[in-house]
Amino acid sequence: MSLNWIPADRVQKLPPYVFARLDELKAKAREQGLDLIDLGMGNPDGATPQPVVEAAIAALQNSKNHGYPPFEGTASFRRAITDWYHRRYAVKLDPDSEALPLLGSKEGLGHLAIAYINPGDVVLVPSPAYPAHFRAPVIAGGDVYSLNLSPENDWLIDLSKIPEAVAQKAKILYFNYPSNPTGATAPREFFTEIVAFARKYEILLVHDLCYAELAFDGYQPTSLLEIPGAKEIGVEFHTLSKTYNMAGWRVGFVVGNRHIIQGLRTLKTNLDYGIFAALQTAAETALQLPDVYLHEVQQRYQQRRDFLIKGLAELGWNIPKTKATMYLWVPCPKDTTSTNFALDVLQQTGVVVTPGNAFGAAGEGYVRISLIAECDRLQEVLNRFKQAGICYMEGVRGQGSEVRIG
Repeated sequence: MSLNWIPADRVQKLPPYVFARLDELKAKAREQGLDLIDLGMGNPDGATPQPVVEAAIAALQNSKNHGYPPFEGTASFRRAITDWYHRRYAVKLDPDSEALPLLGSKEGLGHLAIAYINPGDVVLVPSPAYPAHFRAPVIAGGDVYSLNLSPENDWLIDLSKIPEAVAQKAKILYFNYPSNPTGATAPREFFTEIVAFARKYEILLVHDLCYAELAFDGYQPTSLLEIPGAKEIGVEFHTLSKTYNMAGWRVGFVVGNRHIIQGLRTLKTNLDYGIFAALQTAAETALQLPDVYLHEVQQRYQQRRDFLIKGLAELGWNIPKTKATMYLWVPCPKDTTSTNFALDVLQQTGVVVTPGNAFGAAGEGYVRISLIAECDRLQEVLNRFKQAGICYMEGVRGQGSEVRIG
């Protein structure tokens, strides 16, 4: 290979993206004739709501939507975003300066890092975490300081364990509650504490609220922007991928501090032209759907959560009931890596789960199971586990327990 073709250092520093690697393994398994049950990605099953599809079709037929959209998104979509925030959280936002549509939240999270992180800047990121939270700062040349989470602290960030010298140097702190991959939730008091911490050290707070509405048993996730003073130092990302089954539509948005958003907008004007206007019209419709739709989605995931937790309990797993998200965070054998366990499960049962180390070093010892199949398929998962002898012995990981694979 010519030296001129060698990728930049920022690319070479990145390990293979786990979901891309999983796709390769799944393709090989299908070639071998396995009936895969894919619970690996956070890719919602089912169709996008019909009113959203119909709105998109109507917008497609309007030639005014066929040109370049405004860089900052359409005014009507920005108003739909800010109206949604006011309705859900009683948070007032200026649609002209405090809301910016994105090509999915992952794009925005990545570009925010490029817009604000200089080489050598210290970035605080929990581990485990959604990969974009730590990969984007690496791409931007930042130095990631991992905040290791643990089940003993309910997978919450322990701000008291951040060394003073690190806090003084830190420029950005990424966090995400309800959490991908752990399913952990944070009380409002935690949000108050993290805002005070960020204000004290002048750290830019980036909260990923992509599971804002996938909450159960009456639980209502907290928005960072509900906390007094948060908008002075922070922004919050959201996506329509999960709640509205719009993963492939690539629509998200960021809200919060106008100056931070302007920096991201400036970068994006040099890199893309924003979301196709017809999709923005469809997204408006999604945000305006009646709450009965939301309740149906919540009930569907709650039913799957309860079904799979009960079934795994019969195999020896003791999984706490999550209050939100579409995931279960499941311990794997003490004597194997999460990658090897996920590969064993795939090869023996045709069930795809995601190894926890894909979400950072502190995710080792777990796999993430996505609740993206109906209960009849989840029952098939349990049946295959039983047939393969995959079960969890008594106790809790770290206290003498183990997983047996027959």
